[in-house]
Order: sequence, then structure tokens, then C-alpha cells
Amino acid sequence: MVANIHVGGLSLAEHFIDWSNPFALVFGLNGVILLAYIIAIPANEIVIPTVLMLTVLSSKLAGIGDGAGVMFEMDSIADTAQVLQTGGWTLLTGINLMLFSLLHNPCSTTIMTIYKETKSVKWTLLSTFLPIVMGFAVCFFTTQIWFWLH
Repeated sequence: MVANIHVGGLSLAEHFIDWSNPFALVFGLNGVILLAYIIAIPANEIVIPTVLMLTVLSSKLAGIGDGAGVMFEMDSIADTAQVLQTGGWTLLTGINLMLFSLLHNPCSTTIMTIYKETKSVKWTLLSTFLPIVMGFAVCFFTTQIWFWLH
């Protein structure tokens, strides 16, 4: 839905990406990655396809996929690299995506299971947000070290 509802000539997804990009860049990520993790809360395995779809949408790439919100498969790794580079990705973005994916929030089923097992809002919230905070912290320090070395 966020890719197909337009306000002021841009989709809601593009508005969120533009708004969150400055925040995300501090962590060596981008607005596309942040939105992909929000959209993918039901199932974390759709994060990367969502990243690709949102990158194509936000970069205004033509001829890739069948429109906003439709999954597609690239013909080669080089084609995927070209899409990501057009979307402004760097080696640092890729490294931080991998680091963040190791520490990111659990999916909605896991969150529900944590609540069901603990019957505690406190432990459910802690279990949900602690990995996100840890992911942002690791990405922030990685980005700072990256810029210090370069």
C-alpha cells in the first residue's frame, strides 16, 4: 500500500524514504532499509526483496519489475548491483545492512510468542526493541570507524 498511495506526486513510501534518509545515513543505512524492516515485520525473510522493490521505486528505475509492490527477480548479480548502486548504495551500506540484519527486531510471530510465553508487556517490548537498539549501535560505530579510516 505504501508504494501505491500517492500524496503530492510521491508515494507514501517515497515520502518516508526521503524523510528518514538523513537519520538512516548516520547509521550507514538508508531510508529504503528502514522502511523495508517496518514493512517486513510480519516475516523477516521478505526484507531483501522489499529493499530491492523500494530501491527501484525510489530511484525511479524503469523497466525493472511490474510496478510498485510487485516482486521481481534480477537476471544476474551484476544487475542487482547496478540497481543498488543507482539507489546510492556503497560498500558501507551493504556491510551495515548485514550487521543490522544480524541484530534486528524479531518478526511479529516471535513478538506474539514472547508475549504469550511471558505474559509481560515489559519483556515483550524489551525483547522487541533491544535488538533494534543494538543493531543501530553496531551500525553507528561501524560507520564512525569506516569514516575514521577513510
